Amino acid sequence: MERTVSRRAVLATLGGATSVAVAGCLGGADQSHDCELTEPDPVTDLDRPTLGPDDADVVVSAFDDFACPHCATFKLDEFPEFRSEYVDEGLVQFRQYDFPIPADGEWSEPIANAARGIQDRFDDETYFEYSTLLFEQLRGDDYSYEAIGEHAEAIGDDGCLAIADAEFEPYEAVVSADREEGVNRGVSGTPTVFVDDQQVSPEFEAIAEAIDDRL
Repeated sequence: MERTVSRRAVLATLGGATSVAVAGCLGGADQSHDCELTEPDPVTDLDRPTLGPDDADVVVSAFDDFACPHCATFKLDEFPEFRSEYVDEGLVQFRQYDFPIPADGEWSEPIANAARGIQDRFDDETYFEYSTLLFEQLRGDDYSYEAIGEHAEAIGDDGCLAIADAEFEPYEAVVSADREEGVNRGVSGTPTVFVDDQQVSPEFEAIAEAIDDRL
């Protein structure tokens, strides 16, 4: 199944506008891009994105929604220090879970699918690199299909493949399994962070204190 959606076609549906509208002014998802999309096959099994050794004494889990501004704060402001001091030192394993509330009915699940596609085509490390770019996009501007593709190209992927993952959501079952795991663990909002089975505030100091108590 192929679908071609161009900027020209999108603009035509908006009444013949002569320039691309500023992101966020259309009142909905910006679907403009120049890709000919082929629907990907559904993926039902994919390991969760993970950093750190499998034999770590402590496991930290985070449940995020890519359209959640508070998740962007956690990933951009709190996570780097935690990763540097605990994950990169081999003391902790970090597991990332998708939990689309959805914070945004337009983007929560499409963005999660685009990110899992990056993981599937590359590896966990590249997934985290891409997710950082996505959260930086959320902090600075609205999401768009064009931005999804541009950020994918920045980490070496085919931007049109990432856009197709966002459009068709082939990782829906994978994302839903993460969300179900969160519900079973009592997650009701994002970001939610666990140190082993203890829920803690999504701030570096709280996470570090809970980890240090276990090491």
